[in-house]
Amino acid sequence: MNDAERQETDLGSITLSGNGHLIHCLNIIGQVEGHYILPPSDKTTKYEHIIPALVAVEQDSAIEGLLIVLNTVGGDVEAGLAIAELIAGMSTPTVSLVVGGGHSIGVPLAVCADRSFIAPTATMTIHPVRLNGTVIGVPQTMSYFYRMQERIVSFVCSNSSIKPERFRELMMSTGELMTDIGTVLEGEEAVKEGLIDSSGGLADAISCLYGLIDKSRSDGE
Repeated sequence: MNDAERQETDLGSITLSGNGHLIHCLNIIGQVEGHYILPPSDKTTKYEHIIPALVAVEQDSAIEGLLIVLNTVGGDVEAGLAIAELIAGMSTPTVSLVVGGGHSIGVPLAVCADRSFIAPTATMTIHPVRLNGTVIGVPQTMSYFYRMQERIVSFVCSNSSIKPERFRELMMSTGELMTDIGTVLEGEEAVKEGLIDSSGGLADAISCLYGLIDKSRSDGE
């Protein structure tokens, strides 16, 4: 097994050349794993794998673009935000594509790229922050929840076209989910809300990434 095949098998990512461009494809799937290891039966995206991969892409001048493909149920807030912040801060052109689902902390991961796409049948769930385990019933706990939630609101709204007031409204909606608070947006709805840039598929996302690469080349000349 060569290095590229091992990378594809172990990390769900691979670097491909085509149409005169060298791009890296990164998968974010299942649950975004945080500081606790999830059961082996769960499909996970581990930030200790993703972060070094992003650093490698950014510092490798041969790699011209990054395609992020998302099908995630969400996961650890801080791990997800850490990955999203790294992608948002890259100089390498980036495009994200939501297929299947980009739920919970998958929302910041979807909007962190230079351009974002969503498949027409894909969905995104926007809901308040949750916490597993023991919760201490003191005002400081609610303050912590609020501050963490505002970090997500701030990041999403600064990396998309949706307004903070509207995002909070969708997050706190009580009329859509039967046993929960929040909103599920389908592909076109996510675009209309300004959360995602465009509806489309793989060919659209790759074509857009090629365009960003060409623009980056021309700006650098």
